[in-house]
Amino acid sequence: MVFPAFNEALRLTETLDSVRSYLERLSLEYEILVVDDGSRDATAGVGAEGLARCRHGRLISFPENRGKGAAVRAGALEARGRFVLFSDVDLSTPIEEEARLRAALDKGADIAIGSRRLPGSRITKAQSGLRRASGRIFNLSVRALGLSTSLDTQCGFKMFRREAVRKIFPRLRISGFAFDVESLFLAKRAGLRIEELPVEWRNDDGSRLGVAGGLHAFLELVQIRWLHARESFPSDETVN
Repeated sequence: MVFPAFNEALRLTETLDSVRSYLERLSLEYEILVVDDGSRDATAGVGAEGLARCRHGRLISFPENRGKGAAVRAGALEARGRFVLFSDVDLSTPIEEEARLRAALDKGADIAIGSRRLPGSRITKAQSGLRRASGRIFNLSVRALGLSTSLDTQCGFKMFRREAVRKIFPRLRISGFAFDVESLFLAKRAGLRIEELPVEWRNDDGSRLGVAGGLHAFLELVQIRWLHARESFPSDETVN
Protein backbone atom coordinates (compact mmCIF):
# COMPACT_ATOMS: atom_id res chain seq x y z
CA MET A 1 0.00 0.00 0.00
CA VAL A 2 1.18 3.49 -0.84
CA PHE A 3 -0.03 6.52 1.11
CA PRO A 4 0.88 9.98 -0.25
CA ALA A 5 0.94 12.27 2.80
CA PHE A 6 1.10 16.04 3.09
CA ASN A 7 0.62 17.52 6.59
CA GLU A 8 -1.15 14.37 7.81
CA ALA A 9 0.33 14.10 11.31
CA LEU A 10 -3.06 14.25 13.03
CA ARG A 11 -4.67 11.24 11.33
CA LEU A 12 -1.77 9.14 10.03
CA THR A 13 -1.35 7.04 13.19
CA GLU A 14 -4.99 5.93 13.21
CA THR A 15 -4.87 5.10 9.49
CA LEU A 16 -1.68 3.03 9.71
CA ASP A 17 -2.90 1.12 12.77
CA SER A 18 -6.25 0.43 11.10
CA VAL A 19 -4.70 -0.79 7.86
CA ARG A 20 -2.07 -2.89 9.64
CA SER A 21 -4.73 -4.55 11.79
CA TYR A 22 -6.89 -5.34 8.75
CA LEU A 23 -4.03 -6.81 6.68
CA GLU A 24 -2.68 -8.91 9.53
CA ARG A 25 -6.16 -10.17 10.39
CA LEU A 26 -6.35 -11.56 6.84
CA SER A 27 -2.83 -13.03 7.17
CA LEU A 28 -1.76 -11.18 4.03
CA GLU A 29 1.87 -10.53 3.22
CA TYR A 30 2.03 -6.76 2.93
CA GLU A 31 4.22 -3.68 2.72
CA ILE A 32 3.11 -0.15 3.60
CA LEU A 33 4.90 2.89 2.20
CA VAL A 34 4.22 6.42 3.39
CA VAL A 35 5.51 9.15 1.09
CA ASP A 36 5.89 12.38 3.06
CA ASP A 37 5.39 15.05 0.41
CA GLY A 38 7.44 17.83 2.03
CA SER A 39 5.10 18.20 5.02
CA ARG A 40 5.49 21.18 7.33
CA ASP A 41 4.18 19.32 10.37
CA ALA A 42 5.29 16.11 12.12
CA THR A 43 4.09 13.75 9.36
CA ALA A 44 7.53 12.17 8.86
CA GLY A 45 8.04 11.41 12.55
CA VAL A 46 4.50 10.14 13.07
CA GLY A 47 4.77 8.05 9.93
CA ALA A 48 8.06 6.48 10.99
CA GLU A 49 6.58 5.65 14.40
CA GLY A 50 3.47 4.03 12.90
CA LEU A 51 5.42 2.11 10.27
CA ALA A 52 7.70 0.66 12.97
CA ARG A 53 4.67 -1.32 14.19
CA CYS A 54 4.11 -2.80 10.72
CA ARG A 55 5.66 -6.05 9.56
CA HIS A 56 7.07 -4.28 6.51
CA GLY A 57 6.90 -0.49 6.45
CA ARG A 58 8.98 2.20 4.77
CA LEU A 59 9.00 5.98 4.83
CA ILE A 60 9.98 8.07 1.82
CA SER A 61 10.45 11.79 2.47
CA PHE A 62 10.61 14.67 0.00
CA PRO A 63 12.49 17.77 1.20
CA GLU A 64 9.79 19.95 -0.36
CA ASN A 65 6.22 19.57 -1.57
CA ARG A 66 6.10 18.07 -5.07
CA GLY A 67 2.43 17.11 -5.44
CA LYS A 68 0.25 14.05 -4.91
CA GLY A 69 1.11 12.57 -8.30
CA ALA A 70 4.84 12.74 -7.60
CA ALA A 71 4.34 11.13 -4.18
CA VAL A 72 2.27 8.23 -5.53
CA ARG A 73 4.71 7.70 -8.39
CA ALA A 74 7.70 7.52 -6.03
CA GLY A 75 5.96 5.11 -3.68
CA ALA A 76 4.60 2.85 -6.41
CA LEU A 77 8.00 2.52 -8.08
CA GLU A 78 9.58 1.60 -4.74
CA ALA A 79 6.90 -0.98 -3.89
CA ARG A 80 7.93 -4.62 -3.98
CA GLY A 81 4.54 -6.33 -3.77
CA ARG A 82 2.80 -8.30 -6.52
CA PHE A 83 -0.09 -5.81 -6.34
CA VAL A 84 0.30 -2.09 -5.57
CA LEU A 85 -2.61 -0.18 -4.02
CA PHE A 86 -2.60 3.54 -3.37
CA SER A 87 -5.03 5.30 -1.08
CA ASP A 88 -5.54 8.68 0.53
CA VAL A 89 -4.63 8.86 4.22
CA ASP A 90 -8.21 9.80 5.12
CA LEU A 91 -9.41 6.34 3.91
CA SER A 92 -12.42 7.91 2.20
CA THR A 93 -12.69 4.47 0.65
CA PRO A 94 -12.48 1.95 3.54
CA ILE A 95 -9.50 -0.40 3.42
CA GLU A 96 -11.90 -3.38 3.29
CA GLU A 97 -12.74 -2.43 -0.30
CA GLU A 98 -9.25 -3.55 -1.35
CA ALA A 99 -10.57 -7.13 -1.48
CA ARG A 100 -12.85 -6.19 -4.37
CA LEU A 101 -9.97 -4.68 -6.35
CA ARG A 102 -7.63 -7.54 -5.49
CA ALA A 103 -10.19 -10.08 -6.74
CA ALA A 104 -10.33 -8.27 -10.10
CA LEU A 105 -6.54 -8.51 -10.46
CA ASP A 106 -6.63 -12.16 -9.44
CA LYS A 107 -9.06 -12.72 -12.32
CA GLY A 108 -6.76 -11.12 -14.89
CA ALA A 109 -7.18 -7.34 -14.77
CA ASP A 110 -3.99 -5.27 -14.89
CA ILE A 111 -5.52 -2.32 -13.05
CA ALA A 112 -8.58 -2.08 -10.79
CA ILE A 113 -10.00 1.32 -9.84
CA GLY A 114 -12.61 2.25 -7.27
CA SER A 115 -15.60 4.18 -8.57
CA ARG A 116 -18.27 6.33 -6.92
CA ARG A 117 -20.42 6.43 -10.06
CA LEU A 118 -21.38 2.83 -10.76
CA PRO A 119 -24.47 0.85 -9.72
CA GLY A 120 -23.53 -0.63 -6.38
CA SER A 121 -21.36 2.33 -5.32
CA ARG A 122 -22.28 3.56 -1.84
CA ILE A 123 -21.65 7.15 -0.78
CA THR A 124 -22.10 7.51 2.97
CA LYS A 125 -21.27 11.23 3.06
CA ALA A 126 -21.66 13.27 -0.11
CA GLN A 127 -19.62 16.21 -1.39
CA SER A 128 -21.10 19.69 -1.58
CA GLY A 129 -23.14 20.56 -4.66
CA LEU A 130 -20.30 22.76 -5.94
CA ARG A 131 -17.74 19.94 -5.62
CA ARG A 132 -20.09 17.47 -7.35
CA ALA A 133 -20.68 19.90 -10.23
CA SER A 134 -16.93 20.52 -10.56
CA GLY A 135 -16.32 16.77 -10.62
CA ARG A 136 -18.87 16.24 -13.39
CA ILE A 137 -17.32 19.03 -15.49
CA PHE A 138 -13.85 17.56 -14.91
CA ASN A 139 -15.03 14.12 -16.02
CA LEU A 140 -16.68 15.57 -19.13
CA SER A 141 -13.39 17.30 -19.93
CA VAL A 142 -11.51 14.02 -19.53
CA ARG A 143 -13.87 12.35 -22.00
CA ALA A 144 -13.90 15.27 -24.43
CA LEU A 145 -10.10 15.13 -24.62
CA GLY A 146 -10.20 11.37 -25.17
CA LEU A 147 -8.14 10.67 -22.06
CA SER A 148 -10.29 8.02 -20.39
CA THR A 149 -13.71 6.39 -20.63
CA SER A 150 -13.84 5.59 -16.90
CA LEU A 151 -16.84 7.09 -15.11
CA ASP A 152 -14.72 8.10 -12.09
CA THR A 153 -11.02 8.74 -12.64
CA GLN A 154 -10.48 10.63 -9.37
CA CYS A 155 -11.48 8.16 -6.66
CA GLY A 156 -8.23 7.83 -4.70
CA PHE A 157 -8.29 4.05 -4.45
CA LYS A 158 -6.54 2.18 -7.27
CA MET A 159 -4.65 -1.10 -7.49
CA PHE A 160 -2.07 -2.07 -10.12
CA ARG A 161 -0.18 -5.22 -10.92
CA ARG A 162 3.49 -4.57 -10.29
CA GLU A 163 4.17 -5.22 -14.00
CA ALA A 164 1.68 -2.50 -14.90
CA VAL A 165 3.37 -0.08 -12.49
CA ARG A 166 6.76 -0.76 -14.08
CA LYS A 167 5.29 -0.18 -17.51
CA ILE A 168 3.27 2.99 -16.81
CA PHE A 169 4.69 4.90 -13.85
CA PRO A 170 8.16 5.73 -15.22
CA ARG A 171 6.36 7.60 -18.04
CA LEU A 172 4.16 9.72 -15.76
CA ARG A 173 4.88 13.46 -15.90
CA ILE A 174 1.94 15.02 -14.03
CA SER A 175 2.71 15.74 -10.37
CA GLY A 176 -0.70 17.12 -9.38
CA PHE A 177 -4.19 15.68 -8.93
CA ALA A 178 -4.67 14.78 -12.60
CA PHE A 179 -1.98 12.10 -12.40
CA ASP A 180 -4.80 9.53 -12.09
CA VAL A 181 -6.03 10.47 -15.54
CA GLU A 182 -2.52 10.31 -16.97
CA SER A 183 -1.97 6.81 -15.57
CA LEU A 184 -5.26 5.55 -17.03
CA PHE A 185 -4.57 7.24 -20.37
CA LEU A 186 -1.18 5.56 -20.67
CA ALA A 187 -2.60 2.24 -19.51
CA LYS A 188 -5.16 2.39 -22.29
CA ARG A 189 -2.42 3.24 -24.80
CA ALA A 190 -0.45 0.24 -23.56
CA GLY A 191 -3.39 -2.12 -24.03
CA LEU A 192 -3.75 -2.90 -20.34
CA ARG A 193 -7.02 -4.22 -18.96
CA ILE A 194 -8.69 -1.75 -16.58
CA GLU A 195 -11.61 -2.78 -14.34
CA GLU A 196 -13.76 -0.05 -12.76
CA LEU A 197 -15.54 -1.31 -9.64
CA PRO A 198 -18.16 0.18 -7.28
CA VAL A 199 -16.87 1.01 -3.80
CA GLU A 200 -18.07 2.59 -0.60
CA TRP A 201 -16.91 6.20 -0.22
CA ARG A 202 -17.40 9.12 2.13
CA ASN A 203 -16.43 12.74 1.60
CA ASP A 204 -13.62 14.13 3.72
CA ASP A 205 -14.32 17.72 4.76
CA GLY A 206 -10.58 18.31 5.08
CA SER A 207 -9.90 17.84 1.36
CA ARG A 208 -7.27 20.29 0.13
CA LEU A 209 -8.39 20.55 -3.48
CA GLY A 210 -9.66 24.12 -3.57
CA VAL A 211 -10.65 26.32 -6.49
CA ALA A 212 -7.04 27.04 -7.48
CA GLY A 213 -6.16 23.34 -7.30
CA GLY A 214 -9.20 22.45 -9.36
CA LEU A 215 -8.26 24.92 -12.10
CA HIS A 216 -4.71 23.58 -12.13
CA ALA A 217 -6.07 20.03 -12.52
CA PHE A 218 -8.01 21.12 -15.62
CA LEU A 219 -4.84 22.59 -17.10
CA GLU A 220 -3.06 19.32 -16.37
CA LEU A 221 -5.55 17.50 -18.62
CA VAL A 222 -4.38 19.59 -21.58
CA GLN A 223 -0.79 18.88 -20.55
CA ILE A 224 -1.44 15.14 -20.64
CA ARG A 225 -2.65 15.35 -24.23
CA TRP A 226 0.35 17.46 -25.24
CA LEU A 227 3.00 15.49 -23.33
CA HIS A 228 1.93 12.12 -24.71
CA ALA A 229 0.64 13.15 -28.14
CA ARG A 230 3.17 11.03 -30.01
CA GLU A 231 3.99 8.46 -27.35
CA SER A 232 3.31 4.82 -28.12
CA PHE A 233 4.07 1.47 -26.55
CA PRO A 234 5.85 -1.23 -28.56
CA SER A 235 3.61 -4.28 -28.91
CA ASP A 236 6.08 -6.50 -27.08
CA GLU A 237 5.68 -4.35 -23.93
CA THR A 238 2.02 -5.25 -23.47
CA VAL A 239 1.28 -6.91 -20.11
CA ASN A 240 -0.82 -10.06 -20.44
